[in-house]
Amino acid sequence: MATFITADCIACGACEPECPNGAIREDSDGYVIDPGLCSECVGYYPEEACQAVCPVECCVRDPQRPETETLLLERALGLHPDPEALRQAIQNNTLVSRFPK
Repeated sequence: MATFITADCIACGACEPECPNGAIREDSDGYVIDPGLCSECVGYYPEEACQAVCPVECCVRDPQRPETETLLLERALGLHPDPEALRQAIQNNTLVSRFPK
């Protein structure tokens, strides 16, 4: 599921620098997450980094956009110009992910 920011956002900006994919940006209504850039931090953190730092817990998974670990990992690999660390983690079975192994 792509993560999105609810209307409860207080526009503190804590989430934006935490995103490994640059998926979070500020717009006229507060902060938003581009679902095409969001990998739910699969490959980087054991949970969404934006939610971990959000003081009002308004970064949530969108139940209308279910996505698999494979899809999220493919997205992460495609977003980074040098995804070798992710490839090594996959190969070594040490990938960081919220999905159970």
